[in-house]
Order: sequence, then structure tokens, then C-alpha cells
Amino acid sequence: MAYQWSVWRLAAFCKNFSILDRTNVRHFSSAAGHISEKAVPYTTVLKKESSGAKGPTKPLPLSTDAVVIGGGSVGCQTIYHLAKMGMTNVVLLERDRLTSGTTWHTAGLLWQLRPSDIEVELLGHTRNVVAHELEKETGLNTGWIQNGGLFIASNKQRLDEYKRLMSLGKVYGIESYVLSPAETKDLYPLMNVDDLYGTLYVPKDGTMDPAGTCTTLARAAAARGAVVTLNCPGLGVAVKVDDICLKRIRHMSTALGEVGSPLVVSCMRGIVASKVQVPACRVPVVAMHIAFVVTTSISQIENMPNVRDHDASVYLRLQGDALSVGGYESNPVFWEEVSNTFAFGLFDLNWDIFMQHIDGAVNRVPVLEKTGIKSTVCGPESFTADHKPLMGEAPEVRGFFLGCGFNSAGMMLGGGCGKELAHWIIHGRPEKDMYGYDIRRFHHSLTNHNRWIQERSHEAYAKNYSVVFPFDEPLAGRNMRKCALHEELLHQGCVFQERGGWERPGWFNPEGTSAVLDYDYYGAYDIPSHENYAYKEVLKKEYTFEFPPHHDIIKKECITCRNAVALFNMSYFGKFYLVGPDARKAADWLFSADVNKPPGSTVYTCMLNKKGGAESDLTVSRLEPSSQSYPLSPAFSGTGFYLAIGGAVAQHNWSHITTVLQDMKFNCSLIDCSEELGMLSVQGPASRAVLEEVLETDLSNEAFPFSTHKLVKAAGHMVRAIRLSFVGEMGWELHVPKDSCVPVYRAVMKAGAKHGITNAAYRAIDSLSIEKGYRHWHADLRSDDTPLEAGLGFTCKLKTDIPFLGREILEKQKENGLHKRIACFTIEEKVPMFGLEAIWRNGTVVGHVRRADFGFAVDKTIAYGYIRSPDGGPVTLDFIKTGEYSLERMGVHYPATVHTKSPFDPENKRVKGIY
Repeated sequence: MAYQWSVWRLAAFCKNFSILDRTNVRHFSSAAGHISEKAVPYTTVLKKESSGAKGPTKPLPLSTDAVVIGGGSVGCQTIYHLAKMGMTNVVLLERDRLTSGTTWHTAGLLWQLRPSDIEVELLGHTRNVVAHELEKETGLNTGWIQNGGLFIASNKQRLDEYKRLMSLGKVYGIESYVLSPAETKDLYPLMNVDDLYGTLYVPKDGTMDPAGTCTTLARAAAARGAVVTLNCPGLGVAVKVDDICLKRIRHMSTALGEVGSPLVVSCMRGIVASKVQVPACRVPVVAMHIAFVVTTSISQIENMPNVRDHDASVYLRLQGDALSVGGYESNPVFWEEVSNTFAFGLFDLNWDIFMQHIDGAVNRVPVLEKTGIKSTVCGPESFTADHKPLMGEAPEVRGFFLGCGFNSAGMMLGGGCGKELAHWIIHGRPEKDMYGYDIRRFHHSLTNHNRWIQERSHEAYAKNYSVVFPFDEPLAGRNMRKCALHEELLHQGCVFQERGGWERPGWFNPEGTSAVLDYDYYGAYDIPSHENYAYKEVLKKEYTFEFPPHHDIIKKECITCRNAVALFNMSYFGKFYLVGPDARKAADWLFSADVNKPPGSTVYTCMLNKKGGAESDLTVSRLEPSSQSYPLSPAFSGTGFYLAIGGAVAQHNWSHITTVLQDMKFNCSLIDCSEELGMLSVQGPASRAVLEEVLETDLSNEAFPFSTHKLVKAAGHMVRAIRLSFVGEMGWELHVPKDSCVPVYRAVMKAGAKHGITNAAYRAIDSLSIEKGYRHWHADLRSDDTPLEAGLGFTCKLKTDIPFLGREILEKQKENGLHKRIACFTIEEKVPMFGLEAIWRNGTVVGHVRRADFGFAVDKTIAYGYIRSPDGGPVTLDFIKTGEYSLERMGVHYPATVHTKSPFDPENKRVKGIY
């Protein structure tokens, strides 16, 4: 190590971690105090303006339409977009100066490509606001610098990931190039390319100046009528209970007094937001130290692109004629003694932790070995359990919105998220599908579970620069929710996936068991790493963009289901009862399909939002009234319904339904029985023969037709049997009380043995369902897709005169035509696809793949995606059918055949038992 780097390391004050274990939560903290006078190397730092400023800078109104708390990137972007959308009677409160929380010490990088279409769109909006809109609107320069971005790949898998990003970028017109090591050297002469596999170059990436951006946003918002008040701490949020016993925002208490408002938007540093006095609200974040250093002047570095070396977990940001060097490590320091008054403050840098980034930086740009350090920056940042922000209305209090927990990406995501949050506040929902950022994505049992939050946030931080593989699973925060069959299936080789806190079956490994163990923090903090960890080794085999090694195991599960019979444990599903005097009115309004059928019927339906987008797809079963309550039915009179919903999105569905019930003031109850009931799905041509030995009822087509349900005995245990399929075969779901799951499961497996029954799981469901054309919510079907666009018009009761949420939008779509439609594609060449591939029609990009998998019965890769017309006009079925298509995977085009019906059993005979 060179002299300059070593001197700085030895001179730095650092202390080792203390490891305590209190209430099952590990604490990893540093004793280093913060130093408020350290400088951040930006052209403008707003703390310089704060000298002598004591009191609030603007008076506050007595009432306002919305109060935004926090003057960082997201707060400033939110109030700017609120004012721009016409809500001008709004106030932004900042306890100190603008950017004083975490924004002032951010690296300010903006990378346009992410492995998510929604994030690419959010980043694109931020870039447009900062690089163009604000300067055009105000005449002020925000400090945007377009010097490009360079992604480093040291191995094939990393370059494959970048090629996937490049293909997605073409859908959005983002210019990018895959470069060889020699081409990379030509572009960046100071770089060591000896160990490179290749790079991805994005010329229009750049950097933002925090102070310049936030100042300009605040001035633009104020010019439209918004009030921006600095030096005015928010002291707490008061709530009221309305006439239907709901908690709603009443006012915001500040240093200047109370501000009456029905809406409060918390855009503070996430860990501080979690401490705001809003009764019962949960903000699941942790705070960590995050750091970078700024070098002295480097000859020939000017105008070089910013660099992300993911494999070394380091970034290099151009800083004039110097570089900022930072990254993500496996042993970050947790900030436990969080201060609400921490402003423009920094911590001492822990060099024992940071030196790994120095080593990576020196390897990539060797001249750094002879370069000094001008300044160090180590500040607090809030991190979440999945490295995604927390946004939307808090489920506990109506009118309290979150825009926090941005995991060091508040600057780059701020513009897009500020716009969506503003739309959310004004119109009740965002324009885009923001489920991945919605606070309601987390089950309520997790949002105040400290161990889960800390473990998952640590892992998400430590793996921030890891390759995003299609079948990766977390190791942290596991075994939070387990169904009654967990141990039974584990001993049969089940490899579990985690969804919504649940351990659900992923696939069955014939080579032995692979239990999920307690989180070992990847060996950080002196915690011993698990040795011979079978589950972790299984996951490593999943780390590929090719077919995984157990591809043939998934094939066996699928083919057995198609040719004989398979049993799927789907117990993680959300299971709700909707009952009460207004249950029928609520069902009419909530569900797009007509679910008011006779008791014993089951209907597949969607739930829509105000824009006609699908908030959910689910099955709704009409119930017989019951005089007593038991797991298979609550006590109720009149009309009642049983709802079965995918477990990963059960919390989102619960929140959507309860919000609609509240807004419409329906007098009915939603009862959650997800933990009390298991769910076994028996599917395949032999399913009837198997279940005839288990169920005490007639299973003939006449006695038990498709889309009906009955209460019956199974091996002596009462269950609700529903004739449904999510794989395209004849089959039944058995909804079973928790205590009866094991004996019913064993009875089915025993009866099925002579028919060749197999355990199967969700990886097989993914393949079987895409083969049949069944939609997955939040993949093929999202909140920004209508049922008509998704090919689910049959779920909508448009031929009736029954009003339902979103109906008007669908009627307009039918009248005016659809501007996007889902289409199915098959590839003749056996090549894996996973989603995000670009869809080309007649040589023009018209969309991207939402979901792809291999269909074993048709022996082809199958992909679904939405396509648009290049001229922006309606997309007709004739438009879909007449094009010549290809799908671009990692820069390579594969000819594709388009289908307007399912490529498997298009006449839908098999679910009816016609083989």
C-alpha cells in the first residue's frame, strides 16, 4: 500500500465493534462520535448559509392541504411536483437548512439502467427534471454534469447482467455500449483492464449537485405558491378518530405552532421518520454509516466517466480533477443512538472497514496508489429490508404518507419518486406500478420485528452490488412464518423460497435436505459463518443466467403434473372472509367479475383501482351462512365470501380492500384466516382418481363442476374443496384447518402413490402457469395494467349494469381502443429467458418481456410482454398477429412466434377433465 493511503489509515481514529445481544437483536455499532464541521467537497454546501440563521425563515399558514417534512432530495422533489400538479397550498418544513439530513453528503450519482422497468422510468424522470426541466423553468443551473457511467465486469456472469440491462435500455432509448477491455482502456486510459471481462458504457449518465438541485426545486415550488420554511422543526403529528373509528391526520405541531392539514408527508431521513410521533405507525428502517473519500488532484482524470466496479463493491465518482471513492461492505456500522437533531454532521471514518474499498479502487485505477486524500465523508443513511424505499400511505393512519428509506439513492430516484408520491397524494394512487416501493408490501408482522428488519437490511446493504440473479433468495430474516407442513416437506427435500415472510416450497431436491439456518451476517462482526451450509450451496447453483443445474428436476415435477398427478403446498396463500350486512355491496364494488352467484360457486376475478389498473387477481367463493364460527367459516348471516389470494401480496390486498371499505363506508368485516388454514392443490389427469379415495363426495363433472366448492371430509377431516387450477389441469384445492394439514397431506400422498404422485412446488407452478397463459400479479398483471390490456376482459362484468371500481376507465378503453396489449411469444431455440428482454416487431422495439420461463410440455421458452404501436395509436389484435418478432436476450436477437391464445391446451379442455 502506498505511503499516502497508509498514513491516512494510521492517522484515522477508529474503534472495534461492540457486539451485544438484546431482545434477540444483534447490535453492531461504533463508538465514534460525529464531527459537524467536516466539509463535503461540493461546489455549494448549504450549511455555509446557516450561520446566524436561528428562527424559521417563513411564517406558516394556519391550515394547508399538505405538509411535507424534510428538505432533502425527496422532500424538495415532492413539494415541487405537488405544486406543479396544482396543489399549491402546501408547506415544506425543514428543521435546519435544505439537504441537512443525508442529502448534503450524498455521492450524487445517477445511473440510468437498473434491472427493473419501473426504476428505469423513475431514473429517467429524475434525469429529465435535473438536467432540463428545472433550468428551463427557473433559469438556474442545478449542477448536473453529464460525464457518463462505466460498469465494470470481471467475469462472464456480470457482463451477462450488463447485457440484460443494455437490452432493456433499448426499450427506453437509453444509449449504452458493451466494450472490450481494450475499448475500455481507450475510453479511460488510467484504468487497469488486465482483469476485466468487459464493461458497459452509458454516455448520458452523470452526477447531481445536492445543494444546487434542492435549492432550485425549492425556488420552483415557491414560485408556484408553495411555502418552504427552514429552521422549523416538526414536533409531532396529531391524529383524530373519525365517525367510523379510523385514525386520520389532524395537524402538524411545529416550533411555530400547529398547522392544520389532512395530509402529512414524511420525507425525512428514514430512521428519523420512524421516530416521528405518529401513533402506531411503523417505519421499518435501520441506520448505518456510509462513507466515501475524496482524493487530491489526479492528472488526466478530467471528463472521465463515473465508474461502478460491482465485483470490487466500489464506485469512483468524478469530482472535478479528483475522484470520490466509496462502496458497500459486508460489515457496515449500525448507527444505534439516532439523534433527531443530527444536521450537517459526519462521523469519524472507520478505516479498518473502509480499506477494502481503497484496495478495490487502487486495483481499478492504479494511479490512486500515489494519490493523497483531501477529505473523508462518513454520514448516516437509512436502509430498508429489501433496499427499496418506503412510500405511500401508512396503513395505520389515513393521511400519513411516507417518502423515506432511500438506501443512498434519494438523489437519483428523487425526481421519479417525488412525482409518483405527489400523484399518490393528489389522486389516491401513483401513475406507475409502485408496489415494489409501497410500504404495504411488507406483512404487518414484519414491520415492527426488529430482528427481521436488521438482518434483512444488513443483507440488502451487503449485497447491493451483487449480481441480480433470477432465482436468488435471501438468507436473512428467514423462518418467520411457516405453515403446518414445513417440517414434513423439509424432510422430503423441499428447497424453500421466502415470500411475504412465509417459507413456501420452491422445488424438491432429491439429493437431500437443505434447511434454512439462522442468519450468520456472512461472517461479519466476528459471527462464525455456517460451515457446509446446504441451503446456501443450493442457492449458489442458482447463480446463473443459463438454465440452472436442476432444470431437469423442475421438468420432472411439471411433466408428472401434466401426465399423472402432483401435489402443491400453497398454504402461504392469503385467506380472507368478507362478511356483514354490506358484504354484497362491497363485493359488487370491489370485484371486477360478478361474484354474486349461488353459494357453492367460485369466481376468478380482479380488483381494480380508480384508473382501471389491476390491484389484484384472486378467487372469490360464495359461502353458505353459518351460525357458528370455525376455521372453515366465520359465523354470519346474509351474504359472505371466502377470498384466496397469493401470499406474497396478501398484505397489499388486505390494505387495498380495507381502504376501499373505509372510503365507501361499507358495513362489513374482513377477517384474516391465513394462519389458521393450509391449502393443498392436487392437479393432473389422475387427480380425480386420487381424491376419490380421500374425499367423501362425488367428484364427477356433473356433481362437482369446475369453479365450484364444497365442505367435505378428507381422511376424516373437514376441508373446503374447490375445483380450480393454476396450472391448467383438472384438479382441486383443499383448504384445510392447520391442525389437519399433515394427516390430509399424508392421506393424499398415500392414495396417489399408485398413480405416480409427486411433490411439486412454485418453480413448477411458474412454468406450468406460463405455459397455460395464467397471469401472475405483479409480473404479467400490475396496477398499471387493465384487465382488457392483460387479456382478462372475461373477468369484468361489463355486460351488466353493476357499478364497480374502475369500470368507467374500462368502458372508455373499449370505446377508444387499447394502447398496449399483452402478447405471448415462443422461441424455437432452447435458450433461457427471465424477463426484461426487448421485444422487436418488424425491426422496431415495441416493448419488453414481463415474465418468461421454459414450458416443458411444449418444449419451448415462453415469454409474455406488453407491446405498443410505434406511432402511439391503438394496438389491435391484427397489429399483433401481422408482425415479425424477435426477442433480444443480452444483445442477441432470437426469432419469436407470437400467440394470441395459450400455446398449451388453447381450447381449455383439460381443466374440465377432458383428456
